[in-house]
Amino acid sequence: MELVALVAVSLVIGALVMLLAVAVGKRKEPITQKEDTSGKPVEKVSAEDGADKPVPAKKQRAQQRPKKERPQQHNFTHPLLAASLKSHSGCVTCLDFSSNGKYLASCADDRTVRIWSTKDFLDRDHRCLRANVELDHATLVRFSPDSRAFIAWLANGDAIRVFKMIKKEDGTFTFKANAEDFPQRHKANVINIGIAETGKFIMTASSDTTILVWDLKGEVLASINTNQMTNSYAAVSPCGRFIASCGFTPDVKVWEVCFGKSGEFKEVTRAFDLKGHSAGVHSFAFSNDSSRMATVSKDGTWKLWDTDVEYKKQQDPYLLRTVPCQSSDGSRIALSPDGRVVAVSSGCNAAMFSATTGELEEEFHNVHGEEITDLRFDINSRYLVSTGDRVIRVFHNATGYRAAIQDMQVMLKKATNEAMKQRLQQQIQEAQSALNTVLAPRNDS
Repeated sequence: MELVALVAVSLVIGALVMLLAVAVGKRKEPITQKEDTSGKPVEKVSAEDGADKPVPAKKQRAQQRPKKERPQQHNFTHPLLAASLKSHSGCVTCLDFSSNGKYLASCADDRTVRIWSTKDFLDRDHRCLRANVELDHATLVRFSPDSRAFIAWLANGDAIRVFKMIKKEDGTFTFKANAEDFPQRHKANVINIGIAETGKFIMTASSDTTILVWDLKGEVLASINTNQMTNSYAAVSPCGRFIASCGFTPDVKVWEVCFGKSGEFKEVTRAFDLKGHSAGVHSFAFSNDSSRMATVSKDGTWKLWDTDVEYKKQQDPYLLRTVPCQSSDGSRIALSPDGRVVAVSSGCNAAMFSATTGELEEEFHNVHGEEITDLRFDINSRYLVSTGDRVIRVFHNATGYRAAIQDMQVMLKKATNEAMKQRLQQQIQEAQSALNTVLAPRNDS
């Protein structure tokens, strides 16, 4: 009997020991997942000190997902700022004024080309018309000579697309793209396009050394090798006779595109060179009659040239002026159509000079949030426009008003005819009144 009791006690004690061991073992097992009070699973993450800290799974996924930051709008103010055009949702890459002075075209990587009315520049609201670029976006845009169409260079298609502007009864436009784009011919990135004012040819230039001359139907008429190692800029002159290019070498080369009396294409022949810079040329610009050219170079200067020469008799252009300026890769230069003002960009900044004296008259700092990509005057020399981000800045050309007044005052002193004197006095008063309006403090409230 005592033996039976002893065995029973031993079994009870053994069971208790086993239960205790199991309980201790469970307490030492690592915790891999548990639920919080909300019933949601909590996953284990490693902290900086190596300790494991539980974090809700939903919060962990949110931490892993990169936050898409919205680009901040770049703010800029200046007394000469006439307008900021803000309809684009992507970076604007190119601007162009129509030859009739009524419209400004802009293209951006938001797959649109927008047409702005220049008469709305001084209004509070700036309306524009939108042309969609299907399955692509335009990097360059140019109006046709009759201002009833425009061409755009396609970023992905590497080709020209023609858009017709069809006027509606209410005065606005609809846009219709041609059924077929121009064929792909360039092997390098295209840096500029242009249409001759005569309507006889289209120019495209790439960053290697190639310039192509096309007819309006998309057939290549001629290919030019600039022999400048690389092209940094190229353009068609406003008169429609010349194509010019600049690049790695310290000169600007100019060709004449020749046509016969009946309008047939003949040849492209070398006209003249602009030689005088000591380093590569960033860009250049023509006056409206092509009798003046301005150039900006890596050597830290801009130059003004008289190009109204008889180049067929081997007459070279005349260097009129050399002016120190700030310049950088991608600098742009603009010459007002009347030849009175030179504007130069460097990075996000721009400056305006008198073409007559070379004096620096206006400086605009941090105009855009990114580097200025285009800079040009309107056809009437009233405004200077620039872009580099999503906004187009429109500036009053106060420098141009001052230069026009000075020119007319000189003419007034030389005038001998009474009618001429009266006309000049009237024009001086009108120009001075316009300048006073531009310089008057703005009340935007």
